[in-house]
Amino acid sequence: MIEVGVLQVTLHLQSSHSLKEKRHVVRSIKDRLRARFNISIAEVDDQDVWQTITLGVATVSNDAKHISGLLQQIVNQLRLHPEAQLVDHQIEIM
Repeated sequence: MIEVGVLQVTLHLQSSHSLKEKRHVVRSIKDRLRARFNISIAEVDDQDVWQTITLGVATVSNDAKHISGLLQQIVNQLRLHPEAQLVDHQIEIM
């Protein structure tokens, strides 16, 4: 059976002072996570707020435990990000 995992994360950029700075950080985060975890990722909300990033992540597998572990690894990576502070996250497996 195919399982779909969805992660929504909200990050705060303390040092961002423009949308240009925010876009740079968002692009870096998305590229790094996409390359490391082979996931789909997009900025899904707060595009015009220069200190808030809301990302949506999706992955598909036949093993819900694998999806859960993968999404938790992504959350752990985001906790370690030097420029963005993890504010909130939600994981859903369907």
